[in-house]
Amino acid sequence: MSAGLALHDVTVRHQGTLGAVTAVDGVSLEVPDGTTVGLVGESGSGKSSLARAVVGLADSFSGQITVGGRQFGGRGAAARRRLGQRVQLVFQDPDTALDPRMTVRQTLSEATGAFVRLGRRDREQRIGALLELVGLDAPCADRLPAQLSGGQRQRVAVARALAVDPAVLIADEVTSALDVSVRAAILTMLRDLQRRMGFAMLFISHDLAAVRSVSDVIAVMYLGRLVEVAPTEDLLRGPRHPYTRTLLASVPDLRAVGRPAGEPLLAGEVPDPAAPPSGCRFHPRCPVGPNRRPERGICVTLDPQPDAAGRPHRAACHFPPTAEDRPPPARNAHPDGSGDRAPRTAGELPS
Repeated sequence: MSAGLALHDVTVRHQGTLGAVTAVDGVSLEVPDGTTVGLVGESGSGKSSLARAVVGLADSFSGQITVGGRQFGGRGAAARRRLGQRVQLVFQDPDTALDPRMTVRQTLSEATGAFVRLGRRDREQRIGALLELVGLDAPCADRLPAQLSGGQRQRVAVARALAVDPAVLIADEVTSALDVSVRAAILTMLRDLQRRMGFAMLFISHDLAAVRSVSDVIAVMYLGRLVEVAPTEDLLRGPRHPYTRTLLASVPDLRAVGRPAGEPLLAGEVPDPAAPPSGCRFHPRCPVGPNRRPERGICVTLDPQPDAAGRPHRAACHFPPTAEDRPPPARNAHPDGSGDRAPRTAGELPS
């Protein structure tokens, strides 16, 4: 299976008031055609900065971005235009992503004519086909965004992204601004569209339940770096990085190997990306790191490297969790580890 999207050693820097800040630091990742990689992590981990680099909107980046076997480079308007023909981004909030003064027809007409000249009849047919793809009725074409529901607006945003038949679709928190009742329908739509069209999808979200439902592989990001990458069910059953364990433990429905519900999950705040910790960036907050086990001082001095990129499950940790690192079951926990709490339909990471 060919790689729809391949990132190699991608680094993104933003210019701040006190100098450059590295938001993404040496990320390498592949998203093969027809598959979805879910990218998770706390706010500030660099997920959206990585997405902006892929579509050519990052302030400054280095590394290689390959789409459909073709390498893209440069940050000018011409480079963004070339990338836009192959990669499209669906933003978090459809209220701000769509022009409130343009009807759905005008929005989709502009998108369909962005790279290919179409006659009026062909353009109208294309608009009708796009509306059908995303499950919208023909009358929606003449409505303004304010006349649509939140779910309908997000469907329009997806249709606009698909208008150029992209090889890669980046979905950046596309369900976080929607009502819970609408999220499942949007996720189902994305899965169906991918099966029909075969694009590669990078799905960025705080919602671990949503990530699980659409992703073939999950990549966990912390402070600009990938700390673990694995097939979805492998990662949920046996996370190999302490950070991944704490994230999964925050969601009762997805808790696999991790801390029981009700116990503190993550100590402290995310460090300043302008001055990341030495060694392992997670060590100041690690529940099994040098703060609790002084003999693990290597975590403070030596940056752990991830396992070989060719391995399906790889993690960047000097001391992958073992049975002795796992705390005892929660009090009154059921045999399956679910505890007394009622399950939640979705779980979101700390923001």
